[in-house]
Amino acid sequence: MFTRLKLIQINCKMSNLFNTLVQDLKKSISPQGNYVLSAYAKLKNIPGGLTILSKIVSRKAPYFQTVNPIIRKLERNYCEARMSKNKSVENHIGTVHVIAICNGLEYVMGVLAEASVPAHLRWLPKGMQVDYLAKANTDIQLKAVVEGDWKTGDLHVNVQALREDGVVVVQGVITLWVTEKIR
Repeated sequence: MFTRLKLIQINCKMSNLFNTLVQDLKKSISPQGNYVLSAYAKLKNIPGGLTILSKIVSRKAPYFQTVNPIIRKLERNYCEARMSKNKSVENHIGTVHVIAICNGLEYVMGVLAEASVPAHLRWLPKGMQVDYLAKANTDIQLKAVVEGDWKTGDLHVNVQALREDGVVVVQGVITLWVTEKIR
């Protein structure tokens, strides 16, 4: 049985290992390239690599840890992740709570945006409009896609959440406010 002190020591060692991994990734990525896509390319073929990348992203925005999304596929203007149906994201009827799904959809949108935004632009979420279409009674596949070009102004990111049987449970649009970077 682990004592409380032993658990704290293990947690500290894991945190140090995690921080070292993040620093190593940052050092190995070209400043001209996109750090998110580079990290994805480096980690996607390593067992557990996408879980590590997903945890790194969630540490930047800790609220995403509440739904624990795991990136499955990432390319410019497209991101796909998965979140598990478990007690921490269920509502009173035993389905995945729609706000938890919206949190997952914001996660894939954010990863997509960081992987896709041109170097001279920056983005902020401006709004989210979603429709609830069906009960979410399985693990959830999360998708975000941009179909237009990145330019200043509003940019619409189409988002979808699907059950394991392929039924869309939530779909909508997240609007980003895209501006020039201040140098």
